[in-house]
Amino acid sequence: MSAAEETTGEDAPWGEVTPDAARRLLVAAVDAFAERGYHATTTRDIAGRAGMSPAALYIHYKTKEELLHRISKLGHERALSVLEAEADREGAAADRLAGAVRSFVRWHAERHTTARVVQYELDALGEEHRTEIVALRRRSDAVVRRIIGEGVRDGEFDVPDVPGTTLAVLSLCIDVARWFNGQGSRTPDEVGELYAGLVLRMVGARSPGQDPGPPGSGPAPGGPGAQK
Repeated sequence: MSAAEETTGEDAPWGEVTPDAARRLLVAAVDAFAERGYHATTTRDIAGRAGMSPAALYIHYKTKEELLHRISKLGHERALSVLEAEADREGAAADRLAGAVRSFVRWHAERHTTARVVQYELDALGEEHRTEIVALRRRSDAVVRRIIGEGVRDGEFDVPDVPGTTLAVLSLCIDVARWFNGQGSRTPDEVGELYAGLVLRMVGARSPGQDPGPPGSGPAPGGPGAQK
């Protein structure tokens, strides 16, 4: 699926990019970066994909790196908003963590072309822009860490290392953008549901009323983490 196809629907990721010519260039850049990589892509490649002259690109973006920064910033902001929406809901930590994982995975699967560029071309950014994007990534980390920490505090999760587990959860979700194929056997919703279950087992989520047992003991027999 191309970035242009990903822009359809109510959740179109580039609706805030105006005017239309700037949006067309940005969509073309996403496709080019995803296909060839940032360093192998030229401004002429991007302009050609957008059906425009190379000179037209510089009317809207000073450099190729500015284009990548715009893509990365918008993508990270959208992914962060997905996590925050689930984290801020009322309810048990397990429900909120599962919801966050489902939504985060679904975003990376549905927008896998965009997400590959957003998540894997970070090192191509200049120092100032990279610092800005890293700050957004840390905010995503903080959201997931907060949910897991609240689950530990409330006795829902058995997690000896909250920062390490947070990194594992985010890495698992983000990697979907690398391998997901819209022609594959699983839909984005199915992958989201699968990963939500995996993550709940990872944190040792307990059923309501289940005895947490001594610290570090993990789920009680018959709980979500029990073997079948």
